[in-house]
Amino acid sequence: MTTTYRQQLQQHYAQQWSVSGEACVWSLGPTEALNARFQVLKFASRPGRAMVTYATCGMSSEDDEAPLELHLFAPYEDELLVELLYAVAYYHQTTRPLGLGHTVNFGRPWLATSHCTHGLLSLPYLDGPQLEWLSVADAQAPVRCLWLVPITLAEKDFAREFGVDALEQKWEEAEFNYLDPLRASVV
Repeated sequence: MTTTYRQQLQQHYAQQWSVSGEACVWSLGPTEALNARFQVLKFASRPGRAMVTYATCGMSSEDDEAPLELHLFAPYEDELLVELLYAVAYYHQTTRPLGLGHTVNFGRPWLATSHCTHGLLSLPYLDGPQLEWLSVADAQAPVRCLWLVPITLAEKDFAREFGVDALEQKWEEAEFNYLDPLRASVV
């Protein structure tokens, strides 16, 4: 992964969210297996966007056939969300490449006492296609930036049985609050 890839991705995020990201490093666990330049960026809340955003930077590289980066929203800062994105990036790089509609098991609640212990890779509905795609110089393909939505085990099972579109329809019907760590399952 070149510096250009990271720089362009950081600029892309900053333009989308109108704030520069702060690099967050996690050193516990098998982090040496990740790209040497991998990091998680934290974007602070700001007027008009009352949430913290954590985003991967370097989960993929310009050499990947389908470069992928993820972001996650939270109602407040929590360093364990940095660990969570490191773990998802580790899985993506060492076990199985992830993509739109895939689910991941967090192995713990998204935030303390949350019922959401899994994540769904979804379109970035809050930010739209301007965030979703980024053309990077010297990359084989555009980088896809997806939203990692915390979900419950029941929602993961529902999506597996009935499809992601059916789950997203349930979210719309329930007007679910994606920032509420205590939200109930919509299924």
